[in-house]
Amino acid sequence: MLKPPINQNDHQQGNPSAPIVLLEYGDYACLYCGEAYTAIEKIKQTMGDSLSFVFRYFPLEAVHPNANNAALAAEAASRQGKFWEMHDLLYINQDKLEWDGLVAMADQAGLDLKKFEADIKGGQLQDKIDNDLESGLRSGVNGTPSFFVNGEKYNGDWAYEEFLMFLKGLV
Repeated sequence: MLKPPINQNDHQQGNPSAPIVLLEYGDYACLYCGEAYTAIEKIKQTMGDSLSFVFRYFPLEAVHPNANNAALAAEAASRQGKFWEMHDLLYINQDKLEWDGLVAMADQAGLDLKKFEADIKGGQLQDKIDNDLESGLRSGVNGTPSFFVNGEKYNGDWAYEEFLMFLKGLV
């Protein structure tokens, strides 16, 4: 069970009243999350208004040293209304998650770079990431990617065809 339930602090995309809400706990530096990103993008296109997608941070810094900085970059982009643009760029450019790469992606997303850097260095963004990480731990997440469908942990295959068939069966 998802703890806490989806709320106004979450990054949500799609129809907020969709019959299916898919939530991912992800790590921008995780190669499996990168593979899942491709599948999820196709699923979002296929399912349209039947699906709402939510992303929560779950950076595994012990395994992926750039994961937390990438999450900070996404959260800084969120402050400028560009979370989803940065989210996409981070997954598309997983091999460029060092500082210079993050700044280049922020520029590509059209962010105010001075504000981006100030927000990251200000230290206030870490609370959102820590809260997401804590909620994942309380919800039973122990690796990435981890998915919840309508608040329940999904333990099935997240490859495109299998995941799509499962989700379509819920509509």
